[in-house]
Amino acid sequence: MRYSASHKSWPKMLLTGAQMLFVAFGALVLVPLLTGLDPSVALFTAGVGTLVFHGITKQTVPVFLASSFAFIAPIQGSIASFGVSATLGGLMAAGVVYVAISQVVRVKGTAWLHRLLPPVVVGPVIMVIGLALAPVAVSMATGETSDNIGYGQAIFLSMASLLVTLILAVFGRGILRLVPIMGGIAVGYGLALVMGVVDFTAVSDAAWLSLPNFTAPSFHWAAILFMIPVAIAPAVEHIGDMVAIGSVTRKNYLEKPGLHRTLLGDGLATMAAALFGGPPNTTYSEVTGAVTLTRAFNPMYMIIAAVIAIVLAFVGKLGALLQTIPGPVMGGIMTLLFGSIAVVGMNTLVRAGQSLTAARNLVVVSLILVFGIGGMQFGGGQFTLQGVSLAALVGIALNWLLPAEKEGE
Repeated sequence: MRYSASHKSWPKMLLTGAQMLFVAFGALVLVPLLTGLDPSVALFTAGVGTLVFHGITKQTVPVFLASSFAFIAPIQGSIASFGVSATLGGLMAAGVVYVAISQVVRVKGTAWLHRLLPPVVVGPVIMVIGLALAPVAVSMATGETSDNIGYGQAIFLSMASLLVTLILAVFGRGILRLVPIMGGIAVGYGLALVMGVVDFTAVSDAAWLSLPNFTAPSFHWAAILFMIPVAIAPAVEHIGDMVAIGSVTRKNYLEKPGLHRTLLGDGLATMAAALFGGPPNTTYSEVTGAVTLTRAFNPMYMIIAAVIAIVLAFVGKLGALLQTIPGPVMGGIMTLLFGSIAVVGMNTLVRAGQSLTAARNLVVVSLILVFGIGGMQFGGGQFTLQGVSLAALVGIALNWLLPAEKEGE
C-alpha cells in the first residue's frame, strides 16, 4: 500500500521524518566513529541505503536503514589487517551474500536458511561478534587509545557515559528511552568539555559545506573471506526485524513485499554503502521503537529522514564536530553495546529451548565460542581464516556433519 500526503501535512511529515533520523542518529554515527570510517559518509550512505531499500520494496515497510552494529568488531579487525579500502571490498562482498540469499529465498522459501543456520549456530556466532573485540572497548574506556586523557579522567568519562546510557535504557520513558546512546554521548561530551579535553582545531579548520570523505573499495581475497561469513547473522536477524515491524503495523511483510525483496533491499543498500566508503546498512530497531511510540506507519517519514541525512552529510563542520568526541566516552558506551550484542546471541540460544549440555550442541557452541573469541587462525597470507568468519564456518560445518541428537538423549 502506498501512502500519500496533502500539502497541509508536509510540515508534520518533515518534523516526524527529522525525529526518526534523530532517534537513529546516535547509533548511526557510533559505528563509523568506532571503526575509523567517516561519520559524514555514514550519514550519506544511510540516506542512500534507505532510499534504495524503499525503491526495491515499493515504499511498503516503515523502516530506516543505517550502520550495522554486527559489523563493528569485524570492520575493526579487517581495517587493522587489510586497510580501509580492502575492508570496503569485503563489505561489498557481504552485500552480495545478502543479495544471493534473497534470490534463494525467492525460489526456495526460508526453510533451508533455518536448516543451515539453526539457533545453535547463529546464537554463539552473534555472541562472538559482540565479545571478540571486548578488549577494544575496555582499552578505549580506560584511555589507552587517547593521547591527551589520563586513566583517572578516562574512567570518569567512560563510566559517566555508560551510567547515563543504561539509566535511559532502563528507566527512560517516551522518546528518551529511544535515544540512550545519544544521551550517554551528550553527557560524556559535556563533561569532557568541562574538563577541557576536547580539541576543536579540526572543527574550526573545516568548511561549513564540503564533500564527505568518500573512499572507493578494492578487492582482496583475504578481506573478502574474512567478511563474507559476518553477513550470515545480520541476514538471519533481518527476518526477525521484518516480523517485529510487521507486528507493530499489523502487516505481514514476509509476504508483501516479500522477504526476498526486503533482503534484496538490505543487500543492495549495503553494497551502495561500501561503494562510497560507509559501513553496512541494516534495519534499525530504534526506529521500529519510535514507530511503535508515534504510530508513524507511513514509509514516507523514512524517506524524508533519508533525504535529511544526505543533506547533513555535506555539512563539513558537523562531521568534524562528531570526530571530537573523546575515545573514553565512546569506550564506555561500547562496553554496554558489545555486551548487549552477546546477550542477543545468548537469547537466541535460550529461546530455542535446546539442551546445551547435549553432546552435539555442546561441541558446536563450545568450538564456535573458543575459536571466535580466542583468536584461532587457519591458513596464512591471503587465505587466513580467523575470528567471526572462522567461527561461523566451523559452526555450519559441525552442524551439518554431526548426527542429530536422538529423542531422550
